Amino acid sequence: ERAALEAEAEAEAAAEAAEVDAKPAAEPAPAPEPAPEPEPEPAPAPEPAAPVYPDNLDGWIREALDIMAQHGIPGTYEGLHRNIMRESSGDPNAINLWDINAINGTPSIGLLQVIQPTFDAYHVPGTPYDLYDPVANIVAAANYAWDRYGSIDNVNGPY
Repeated sequence: ERAALEAEAEAEAAAEAAEVDAKPAAEPAPAPEPAPEPEPEPAPAPEPAAPVYPDNLDGWIREALDIMAQHGIPGTYEGLHRNIMRESSGDPNAINLWDINAINGTPSIGLLQVIQPTFDAYHVPGTPYDLYDPVANIVAAANYAWDRYGSIDNVNGPY
């Protein structure tokens, strides 16, 4: 009987061992997810390209308007264009050799027929110091007209 009890105990132990082996092993805890990588800094926006102006009357007026805006000089495209067409027909090399300024030795020159003393007094930094330069001529004349008439837009005849 003792042998039978031992055999029965062994059988029970074997059954329990088999039952333990049959249970699935506990799954290991998942590894913690790594911290997200910080987003890279966006590349800085490129500097805007400097404007490019055509080398013609339209380009000269547009460049002059940009320079005038930087210096607080009033004026519009229409006001500049109207005065340029009246004064020089759009010719940056126009020279008036017959009016009182010419008789006095200082002929009117360029798109807006500026005399040298006026150019000297009203030249705007950032433009060439050249009375024949179309943009410098426009900006100096607009600066003069601002001082004298409030704006080149207010000039409707010789000035």
